[in-house]
Amino acid sequence: MPVHRQAHLDAGATSLTWPSGGRHLWPSGGSSGPQTHARGHLVYAAGGVLVLHSESGTSIVPANRVAWTPAGFTHSHRAHGETDMRIVFLPPSLAQSVPGRPAVFRVSGLAREVLLALTGPRGDGRDGEGHETGGGGRGWSAPGYGPAARGRLLRVLVEELREADERPLHLPHPRDDRLRAVERILTRTPADTTALAGLGRQVGASSRTLSRLFHDELGMTFYEWRTLLRVHHALVLLAEGHDATHTAHACGWANTSGFIAAFTDLVGTTPGRYRAGR
Repeated sequence: MPVHRQAHLDAGATSLTWPSGGRHLWPSGGSSGPQTHARGHLVYAAGGVLVLHSESGTSIVPANRVAWTPAGFTHSHRAHGETDMRIVFLPPSLAQSVPGRPAVFRVSGLAREVLLALTGPRGDGRDGEGHETGGGGRGWSAPGYGPAARGRLLRVLVEELREADERPLHLPHPRDDRLRAVERILTRTPADTTALAGLGRQVGASSRTLSRLFHDELGMTFYEWRTLLRVHHALVLLAEGHDATHTAHACGWANTSGFIAAFTDLVGTTPGRYRAGR
């Protein structure tokens, strides 16, 4: 796998890699250490939910998103629910057609099928590309596409991404100590409904100061940021098998309908359809 620093996978993860991509099966809660890759790559969760951490913040990658990380960006992954992570590396000639920064896109039906084809069990693996690590992966083989066919599929994939909307579920991490204290409180207890003034009293700042900091540092209001944090937690809980009612209350919504509306607005599908994989 072309990396500057190879990821350390948790025990129990199964990994199959080849020069053009890879596939990792993660147990729920599995994670990698910080890593950087020599080529930019796309990551797609065919099952479960991936969380990508970087210096700039945290991005959630559910099944209707695909994440792009350019070469040289340090990042790590964490899985929620049994997660089937697919990886596709892009050659520099195609990487020039996508952003030079990390990005998350809505994945079209065609892009999804291409991602699965490029990382699926096509062929018998006798070309020697595949390399399996971990346990439980018997029967896997590297995709059996030749260079020309793989190149055509990659071009289709990049064209689909160029046409797709960027729809990040990105939760930026604050730099100011007071905002970071608010982040710690609400990360521990996402159901906390304390108003900004009350949180300000806990961290030693007025609500006006905190509002300004949210706007200046994170480019959003406190309400928008807290809603995004709650949806991040909701995606994790849904991936772990909880229903919408439990998830709504655990993440701070007074009623399930309010949760469904906020979730659908940010994720692009209802919690029920999301849990069903549609």
